[in-house]
Amino acid sequence: MNLNMTPTHIPVLLEETVRALSVQPGGRYIDCTVGGGGHAAAILQRSSPGGQLLGIDADPRAVAVARVRLAAYHSSFRLVNDNFANLQNICLKYDFFPVHGILFDLGLSSLQLGDDERGFSFQHDAPLDMRVNPDLSVSAADIVNTYSEAELADLLRTYGEEILSRRIARRIIGERPVQSTLQLAQIVERAAGGRRGKIHPATRTFQALRIAVNHELDNLRGALKQAVKLLGFEGRLVVISYHSLEDRIVKQFLQREAKGCVCPPETPVCICGHTPSLRLINRKVITPSAEEIERNPRSRSAKLRAAERVINSTDEYHGAAEGLCFVTNGGSWKRPLLLSKLRRTYSLS
Repeated sequence: MNLNMTPTHIPVLLEETVRALSVQPGGRYIDCTVGGGGHAAAILQRSSPGGQLLGIDADPRAVAVARVRLAAYHSSFRLVNDNFANLQNICLKYDFFPVHGILFDLGLSSLQLGDDERGFSFQHDAPLDMRVNPDLSVSAADIVNTYSEAELADLLRTYGEEILSRRIARRIIGERPVQSTLQLAQIVERAAGGRRGKIHPATRTFQALRIAVNHELDNLRGALKQAVKLLGFEGRLVVISYHSLEDRIVKQFLQREAKGCVCPPETPVCICGHTPSLRLINRKVITPSAEEIERNPRSRSAKLRAAERVINSTDEYHGAAEGLCFVTNGGSWKRPLLLSKLRRTYSLS
């Protein structure tokens, strides 16, 4: 892809994101889905002077594009081509923690949707791929052409919330091999009995395949847990999701981490020992304005949720620091200088 010919990238909920992160001069921030670099550029601008940003993206092309866009901030950012499922290991590698804010923008970028070779969209005919990272071993075509009818129907129902999952799966099995995006979209359209309304009947099928290929929901669950540990006191966690499955995971995670006891209601006495690690910033989800949706129709389904790191005792401060310095692949080796630094950072005194 020619980096100078990439589709226009319009960051979603930009002002709302910067505000929710409470970006401050000299702050350290992580953009876990750097994409075209729109949010990252705004964070670097608002955190100047002295701000630093670690940008992560599983898509090597997105990293290359972001590097060009952020070139003016050359000494203030580091970009890493990796999956945010490995967030804690990435931060350990580059000693980039604790941080003031972490952002997840979970939507596909214009770079991916506009790239005809990637197979994320059925607006143009393309190979049925859908891998954000081309090094992943399983593509959408592999799933469509090798899964049984029951497995395929279950995938469409679970990840696409598709009520016609069995009918669509049966039709796909009957017309295999399926190799291109338009071929699949037409199969699903016929299985659904044609188009009704504004949303193409293949939309949920494509969503389900993309989620399965890239392990999106499992990666998100793991990364959210890691993110909390990397935030310093009063650090902000901001997540923008685009469909109900993602938003449900984010909402439930934030609500759980903002609660004390999480024992089942029938438990007479608390036995979980759970203490809040987050405080909800916006109890009501933030969505784009009508003006933004008109300007950028792809933003219409975006939902922003935010929370702030809280630490309840000195022991928890020290525990958080020690947990980050523990290296599992080398026994129980501690990084004493970094541990000392983290304890000072986490300390209330």
